[in-house]
Amino acid sequence: MLVVRRLAYSPCSARCLATVAQEVTSKIVEGPLATYENRVECQQLIYDPYQKNIVEELQRCYDEVSTYTPPPPPGLLRKFLGWQNKVIPPKGVYIWGTVGTGKTMLMDLLYECAPGDKKKRVHFNKFMVDVHKRIHIEKKKTKKIHAPDQARYFEPDGTYTIRLRPDDPIPPVARSIADEAWLLCFDEFQVTDIGDAMVLKRLFTELFNSGIIVVATSNRQPDDLYKNGLQRSNFLPFIPILKSHCEVINLDSGIDYRTKNLPDTQKVFFVKSECDAEAEIKLLFKIMISEETDVVRPRTLTYSGRNVTFEKTCGGVLNSTFEELCNRPLGAEDYIQICHVFHTIFIRDIPILNQRSKGQARRFITLIDTLYDYKVRIVCTSDVPHTQIFRGDEGHSEFVDKESLSLMDDLGLKEKNETTKTMSIFTGEEEMFAFDRTVSRLTQMMTKSYWQEYYSEMR
Repeated sequence: MLVVRRLAYSPCSARCLATVAQEVTSKIVEGPLATYENRVECQQLIYDPYQKNIVEELQRCYDEVSTYTPPPPPGLLRKFLGWQNKVIPPKGVYIWGTVGTGKTMLMDLLYECAPGDKKKRVHFNKFMVDVHKRIHIEKKKTKKIHAPDQARYFEPDGTYTIRLRPDDPIPPVARSIADEAWLLCFDEFQVTDIGDAMVLKRLFTELFNSGIIVVATSNRQPDDLYKNGLQRSNFLPFIPILKSHCEVINLDSGIDYRTKNLPDTQKVFFVKSECDAEAEIKLLFKIMISEETDVVRPRTLTYSGRNVTFEKTCGGVLNSTFEELCNRPLGAEDYIQICHVFHTIFIRDIPILNQRSKGQARRFITLIDTLYDYKVRIVCTSDVPHTQIFRGDEGHSEFVDKESLSLMDDLGLKEKNETTKTMSIFTGEEEMFAFDRTVSRLTQMMTKSYWQEYYSEMR
């Protein structure tokens, strides 16, 4: 028998008591829909009909997942059971829309409710970093195939060379991922790297054949993924595969919920023309390190055979510059390692970014995405407000940065012509599109709730 102590009556207490009672007896009606309605009832969330539509689709996925039995691994047992003929895996959900509309929050409702431990919730950048690591390891341990499968490569002079080809590393990598989790929830599904684009079709074909279910959030609809990307024709076959295994649904209520909770106390983003930014930074740094059991010192992070040094750190606090974080050849893996070490990061001297600094812009976008995903706190100084950091129309002309030139050489694109000049690495379109998300996230990372509630939950 359930006994509830009598409490002083108030509308809120009545709602919360009703919520408790419903949660205790919700074995018949459970899942993301019930959770969403409970949180709206208890005023933890604001009712949004657009979000409700998404939640109903997530409930469909939850209901099907709850009774789903993943297939056995490929082999005689799977063939004997005839799995591929008897069981069709549930369709996942691909949620896309503008920034700050609650896509990640809704996906997390499903992830939290989904049964079992064979599930993984991960930022897509981090997932692909891990995939490339696995591919590299698999290539190193894979033996060369035998002579009958040798390939002949004809040379320009008419002769040919016989070379051994390595086994395909993608199937074993996909199997190892499927062994760990059969429900994959990806936050910020985006494709900007040509290395990712070239393996996605083969990787996800193997994953879906293994019975994997994918739930994802993205700022782009599937047809716009890797838009104007290099060698996109090789990527295009992935899109119908993704759409055939996921219900694609748009969330665009026109409300950015991140901007509704603006900071009400300490500023953490300082515009140099508006204050003495250096003095503010020095004071905050002293306050932050007062709780650390360390001294201010340089520190070198060592991982994956790399050494990355920062000049000013103290315990879990990194006092860095934009140049240290975004002018060096760092990527998602490096920023993930930084998040494992530091809980607060000072980013000083953020400049205005334009077409002539696309490389730095890409790194800054990846940096903020990673820090946000890991709930790392930031303090920044900049030449301009955070909403004006990226100005895509400046420096456009026919300028091609060094990184783009190097990539052109690697792909055999010797000059910028009518075909290549529309690619996103030259137009800056991808950076302009992604920076809307960066601005929204920076706005939330400046709020009191992010600094306190979000941070305490993660730590």
